[in-house]
Amino acid sequence: MTTTPFVHAPGETLPIARGSMVPLRWAGSPWRRLPGLARRRDTAALPAWAEERRAHLDRLRLRRVALLVLIVAGALAGTQVMLDILPHRGTTPLELAIAALFAVLFGWISAGFWTAVMGAWVLWRGGDRHALTRALRGVAPDTPIDPSARTAIVMPICNEPAATVFGGLRATFESLARTGHLDRFEFFVLSDSHDPALLGVEQQAFLALRESLGEAGAKLHYRWRRRRTKRKAGNVADFCRRWGRLFRYMVVLDADSVMSGECLVSLVRLMEAHPDAGIIQTAPRAGGHATFHARVQQFGSRLYGPLFTAGMHFWQLGESHYWGHNAILRVAPFMKHCALAPLPGRGSLSGEILSHDFVEAALMRRAGWKVWVAYDLPGSWEQLPPNLVAEVMRDRRWCQGNLQNSRLMFEPGLHPVHRSVFLTGALAYLSAPLWLGFLLLSTLLFAQHALDEPKYFIEPYQLFPIWPSADLRLMLTLFGLTASLLLVPKLLALLIVLARGQAREFGGLLRLLVGAVVEFLHSMLLAPVRMLFHSQFVLTALTGWRLDWKSPPRDDEATTWREAWSRHGSHTVFALVWVGAILASGAVFPWWLSPVIGGLLLAVPLSVWTSRRGAGLAFRRAGLLLTPEERQPPAELVAAARHAEDFAQPLPAPAAHAAGTARPLSAPAQRAANGAPCSFAPGLSPRLANQPWFISSA
Repeated sequence: MTTTPFVHAPGETLPIARGSMVPLRWAGSPWRRLPGLARRRDTAALPAWAEERRAHLDRLRLRRVALLVLIVAGALAGTQVMLDILPHRGTTPLELAIAALFAVLFGWISAGFWTAVMGAWVLWRGGDRHALTRALRGVAPDTPIDPSARTAIVMPICNEPAATVFGGLRATFESLARTGHLDRFEFFVLSDSHDPALLGVEQQAFLALRESLGEAGAKLHYRWRRRRTKRKAGNVADFCRRWGRLFRYMVVLDADSVMSGECLVSLVRLMEAHPDAGIIQTAPRAGGHATFHARVQQFGSRLYGPLFTAGMHFWQLGESHYWGHNAILRVAPFMKHCALAPLPGRGSLSGEILSHDFVEAALMRRAGWKVWVAYDLPGSWEQLPPNLVAEVMRDRRWCQGNLQNSRLMFEPGLHPVHRSVFLTGALAYLSAPLWLGFLLLSTLLFAQHALDEPKYFIEPYQLFPIWPSADLRLMLTLFGLTASLLLVPKLLALLIVLARGQAREFGGLLRLLVGAVVEFLHSMLLAPVRMLFHSQFVLTALTGWRLDWKSPPRDDEATTWREAWSRHGSHTVFALVWVGAILASGAVFPWWLSPVIGGLLLAVPLSVWTSRRGAGLAFRRAGLLLTPEERQPPAELVAAARHAEDFAQPLPAPAAHAAGTARPLSAPAQRAANGAPCSFAPGLSPRLANQPWFISSA
């Protein structure tokens, strides 16, 4: 499919160039060949040099083999130590179950550990020589972009607060305009909103934005779908079928995304420099919230995130993740190969694909196109959930989507790395019930031996009760190994920051270290809460309980005590029953369970307190949990916050048109712009419906 050239003057409608986007049905087996799969591969269409590059990258499989060997070897060694510690050396059914769970979980955390080590190696050396961004070296910012390399910037939204959406969109638009390359881009707001109040505010906010930009506003387009099929994936696919042939590339944004103009232009240049690239994903940095929970998450993401992203790039290379936003896609192969057929069967793991991004990346790679993560490309930002309740609401959607994707692990033609992505995506949530099962079985084993062997403190100054047959040195060794796998990546990230002289960007050395301790304690206390939530989500996904798909809150919503008790009350009861069962068995309380039990007992007050803006701002005033973007805010984030405040105010009536005169927003409608519930229902704006650049569909 070739790009259709077009030119449109201000006020003229965007031409529709319809194209097909037909999904290929799922095979369900690696040995079942589907008709048309072979002809969908585009590798033959790539230039000759791409074959040489592909052969070179194939030689880098050693990285992946080394990672696999390290993970398996670590899991086997750790499991052997566990077997030596168990009273009957793993010969009873209970001990066999404990050892099996431990092997899977130890391998899981080993994968994260070695990925972080690889990332530390990349960052310590100053980068990876196979990174895509090396192609940007020596390229002047004003170097022209090929006129045919037109790019659509699409923002799918659904019942989002207008202030966040259009504040960030305007900041991105203005930043791109400053680069001098705005003529190569078009912006699309793709609305699936169905709440009448939010829809009315959204449309008037778009009108205000477009008119405030003057002639440049002709670059902005708005589409509202009446039939909201397949959620975000369906919204993007609908755009591709209508206008995809007009563009060579497409940048997908989330409702809370902000990107710099330099980043957008760099993504286009990278696509032009690498004709075999189908998707290039940026590594968004977090910001935008002031609650304590959000600021801890932002601090941890900013401090530790680059390590893991660089590590994933090190072993994934051209078979990387796609996270569904803040990424550029090559439109033609995306339309040809990435349409998503529903999964066959019944139940919650069938039907429309929820976590579409991982699947689209796998299909793009199956067709012969590379998927990269530009881990070192700056200028990409997103927001994180403002509180724990919002976080787990998002995780529920991700959990079901990742479990659903695990059904595609054995599709024919998929690259082994993307099969592993499906596996690790499922394990990210399956690990929660596995950890819970491991802890409960270990407690049961401990209580069982409390009845058989009453002596536990058999060494002088012994800190942990053990059964007499256990080797204390082995127990401490295993505890040290596990703690190292979890903590060493954090220490490596701190060392990288110190070695680069970046501690000042986090508030100075002392504040950086205090922030790291606060983040560790926060993560440790909330880990058991997340474990129970994720275990519940896995259960609901596998049993087919109904899932409500809602957009996450974009503002700093505080969790009320009532909501906290309704969400976490069962966790507190579970912890009390757990402690009661241990004490009833006559066993000495195993103090290694203290962080788990303590986190569950404190779940309600922690959820409430960490959702408060006051707590987050107090730490900020003390210079704690700072990120570089807070100390020296990028111009785009400053502009996004300023524009969001403007959109949060009552919007003035735009200039009158022949189609009618718009009214100022009412107070209830304005509250809807910030996500507050209201009963205002303006319906579709007549002015908007009569504009040539507004497109609606039945």
